[in-house]
Amino acid sequence: MSNEKVKEPFMHITKRADISRGKSWLIRIASILVALVFCAVIIVLLTGENPLSVYVTMFKGAVGTTRRIWSLLQNVAMLLCVSLAVTPAFRMKFWNIGAEGQVLIGGLATTACMILLGNKLPTPVLMIVIFVSSIIAGAIWALIPAIFKAIWNTNETLFTLMMNYIAMQIVSYFAYVWSVPKGSGAIGVINPNTQAGWFPSVLNQKYLLNIVIVAVLTVIVYIYLKYSKHGYEIAVVGESENTAKYIGINVKKVIIRTMLVSGALCGIAGVLLVSGTDHTLTKDTAAGRGFTAIIVSWLAKFNPIYMVLTSLLIVFLQKGAVEISSKFELNDSFSDIITGIIIFFIIGSEFFINYKLNFNKKGENK
Repeated sequence: MSNEKVKEPFMHITKRADISRGKSWLIRIASILVALVFCAVIIVLLTGENPLSVYVTMFKGAVGTTRRIWSLLQNVAMLLCVSLAVTPAFRMKFWNIGAEGQVLIGGLATTACMILLGNKLPTPVLMIVIFVSSIIAGAIWALIPAIFKAIWNTNETLFTLMMNYIAMQIVSYFAYVWSVPKGSGAIGVINPNTQAGWFPSVLNQKYLLNIVIVAVLTVIVYIYLKYSKHGYEIAVVGESENTAKYIGINVKKVIIRTMLVSGALCGIAGVLLVSGTDHTLTKDTAAGRGFTAIIVSWLAKFNPIYMVLTSLLIVFLQKGAVEISSKFELNDSFSDIITGIIIFFIIGSEFFINYKLNFNKKGENK
């Protein structure tokens, strides 16, 4: 046997067995503070501005006035709604990257009802038809990749991603068909005089109904995933399809059913964006929320309650960063840089939550 000393590496990484919820959130908060310090250095180097002034401007840009607060809450609600939609599928390890298209198809169904039935149905009946049609449309758009995955085991990531582009082209086509004026390619504000199909103001607040609906959906999805039999089956399929099959769960049925739920929730998001917010439809109506929702859901560990916080954080950063670019007359890309750096640090914090750095103090093993 050799008596030579075998040197151990100075550092090695091990997976954490467990970490308390409080400690995990402390790590996330620390990552935000480190990100702010790093951004401060970037701000000084690139612009010469006082970082504190920039951060104050960011805060005022997000919540500086009552109008901005309501706009913030509205955007949080919309992002949260789409995040709730993708979460059941993600917990099942079905990577639904198609929320953008599912929202657009739901919004297209809403738009069709408003244009074709707006002046033919009483308002209560019209709103019911809008919700039912949009939910069905979103569910069907999600059902297509679910069936292909369940039966032929296709790649759901690519399938759902490609369906986004199909949805965009369909919306672009109907935007041309329903364009005002004809040939402009833009639908314009739908039913501006009668406001048929528009959400009513509640307590003189335009967006309050949207926020209330999403708050109710958050509670429902949380209960559905945590306490229902369907939620249990989703979790088991996500852990192991073989285990699910062994205990008698019909995996194909769970995949299809869960994607129907995801698509239906995306359809509701389409209603809230068209009837409750924009009162029109373009291929950019979803505004990238389908992709941002992936970050929101993942950071919250697929917990709908935590998603409220992650949605708030991301929208706050987006709103504040735009104000920075405006006030300091910086390129719009600068706000994206600041937002991207902070989100990068937050995502990076997940590494330290799941893994531990171990340092070898002696440097060798005898």
